[in-house]
Amino acid sequence: MSTSILYHGWGMIGYNYRTTRYEAGAMVFVVQPKGKIICCPECQRVDVTLRGTKTRQFRTLPIGRKRVFIETDMQRIWCPACDFVRQSPLNFADPKVTYTRQLERYILDLLGSMTIQDVAQHLQMSWDTIKEIQKRDLTARFSRPKLRHMQRLAIDEIAVFKGHRYLTVVMDLDSGCVVFVGNGKGADALEPFWVRLKRSGAKIEAVAIDMSPAYIEAVTTNLPHAAVVFDHFHVVKMFNEKLSDLRRDIFREIADKKQRTILKGTRWLLLKNPENLDQSRNEKDRLDDALNINLPLSIAYYLKEDLRQIWSQENKVKAGECIDAWVGKAKASQIRILEKFAQTLESHRYGILAYYRHRISTGPLEGMNNKIKTMKRQAYGFRDMEFFKLRIMAIHEAKHVLVG
Repeated sequence: MSTSILYHGWGMIGYNYRTTRYEAGAMVFVVQPKGKIICCPECQRVDVTLRGTKTRQFRTLPIGRKRVFIETDMQRIWCPACDFVRQSPLNFADPKVTYTRQLERYILDLLGSMTIQDVAQHLQMSWDTIKEIQKRDLTARFSRPKLRHMQRLAIDEIAVFKGHRYLTVVMDLDSGCVVFVGNGKGADALEPFWVRLKRSGAKIEAVAIDMSPAYIEAVTTNLPHAAVVFDHFHVVKMFNEKLSDLRRDIFREIADKKQRTILKGTRWLLLKNPENLDQSRNEKDRLDDALNINLPLSIAYYLKEDLRQIWSQENKVKAGECIDAWVGKAKASQIRILEKFAQTLESHRYGILAYYRHRISTGPLEGMNNKIKTMKRQAYGFRDMEFFKLRIMAIHEAKHVLVG
């Protein structure tokens, strides 16, 4: 075999081909390094003592379905300056692993469209080896993303395991990339991120969050000049929870069996937007019947529709007037749940109106959370939490299918 094939086929420079062996269905190419100055791979000192050779094999790119190994003798060196015995360096593989860099790049290419298990079966390699190759690559590229040019962020938590175990995810809304994944939820989970963000010198203009007191305090403390924007999805979701509680309380108080029958099963109809009601199932008629039998429920339902209008106004002034009108209606209703929510809306008014200056939300992050859950299901869970977090930070690279 021509020595040039070593370079063009496997990227090996400075080696001569010697012979080929066939062992257990695999091909073993024996090569010999060309004459060169031997020095310490750590300090580059040349006055070293030779301590014999060690024969090693490295898995490389396959030929068809045949496994291929490169076998070479590695010189053992003792350096008087380092006072340590090391092996001579290689230009085609890391001495600490048993595969070449060419094979590592090939595996990473396959992982773009195949699962770890598929790649392991295709190459007849260990699942753990394939996973460690991907983990090392993800660590090099995503463990410390650049934060300097970020301007707008979104922060939210995602449930990843049973037993209320969460991860806190921070997304750069301009690039669509996850820049931080913290353990747990709340302010403590974000502490490492604030440290890195301050060192980066990034000038954050706005942060989209829900109305969690922990997130509000964390953002205002660490980013005092950034605008806090409350996500409108979470505001409407919070009111929907209050509407469900009101319907439940009313159902318990009603004694008339006919009215209870009408009200039963209307929870999802109350939460649906009017334009999404299915006429083929008479959902609009059923909803009208439920609203007609109870005035407080009817008031709460129509206030829900009014609440959505806050984010569709022409400008901030109109939106402020819309909030004032909504709060006035809620207080005039004298319904305790609505009055309490009106107080919440007033106290968070600044973050709701900030949407008209910075039109951002946690919507892209919610979509990312769905991708994360899909990735976790397809992988049947992750035992290595660090690897899982790295996969989350690289999830924006998934273009067609999510693989695990």
